[in-house]
Amino acid sequence: MHPLRHAAAALAVASLCLSSLASLAQAQTYPARPVTFVVPFAAGGGTDGLARLLGKKLGEHFGQSFVVDNRAGAGTALGTQMVANAPPDGHTILMGTSTIAVTPTLYRKPPYDALKDLVPVSLICGVPFVLVVNPNLPVHSVADLVKLAKDKPGGLNYGSGGPGAFHHLLGELLSTTTGIKMVHVPYKGGAPALQDLVAGHIQLMFADLAPAMELVRAGKLRALGITTAQRAAAAPEVAPLAEVGLPGFDAAAWQMVLAPAGTPEDIVAKLNAAANAAVADPEMNRQLVALGFNPVGKGTSKELSAYVAAEVGRWGEVVKRAGIAGSQ
Repeated sequence: MHPLRHAAAALAVASLCLSSLASLAQAQTYPARPVTFVVPFAAGGGTDGLARLLGKKLGEHFGQSFVVDNRAGAGTALGTQMVANAPPDGHTILMGTSTIAVTPTLYRKPPYDALKDLVPVSLICGVPFVLVVNPNLPVHSVADLVKLAKDKPGGLNYGSGGPGAFHHLLGELLSTTTGIKMVHVPYKGGAPALQDLVAGHIQLMFADLAPAMELVRAGKLRALGITTAQRAAAAPEVAPLAEVGLPGFDAAAWQMVLAPAGTPEDIVAKLNAAANAAVADPEMNRQLVALGFNPVGKGTSKELSAYVAAEVGRWGEVVKRAGIAGSQ
């Protein structure tokens, strides 16, 4: 080999070794400073509350602060893009939601690549929804609802937190599953939609579990079923839709910790182990259930990458069928 080529090869090997040693040292000392925990929603919601609970547990585990940074806007895209563009050193992480699985199809020009720009760290919990109707609607079961909707095509209005929100997608999934036609009424958030449902301005919706069950238990709404195949820990009295008229129906949103793509595997593994252990803690588990979540805290980063890819495909098809693909 020519001396210059030999020297260049040796230099490349040395550079690679130094890079590997630097990554190893970085992982061993992680976290070296406070970690920014980005929440792509305003303070006060369920995702924000979850991030604060988890951040506290992670801070106790690592001996460093995990500081929640609320970056609401653009349907979670603002905060998510911020993390996707952050240095991949584990000091900026995301409390992500299943919106990540919808964005690639919903946007004409997605602000980030859900499968290339982010790496899953830990699936914290599933987020079941409950199908609820106004008590004045003469419907006491899924069969009643389907019959009424077929007798009056387009005569039922269902609410959502906005186009592409999970309330909306679940409504579309119900329509395609049963062959019924309903009118979608979008709101600026799930809370105002729920208020209008109680007032009778709309007839039904797939609602966030915790606030909806308070209204169900107060007699202001009627629950027809939970969207997941298993009963929800926060509402064990409500049967899954799959058991009461919609065989195979199993759908939920989720909350997941993610990091920028390229974050060292050792750091991802450390965060994965710490987050999963936090979810397994009995008190943390109880608090998650109180927020309306189904605790998970299982799975490796590699397994979760396959899961996210499958979710992107699944919900992308629903977005296309709803006619809202590329609408933003």
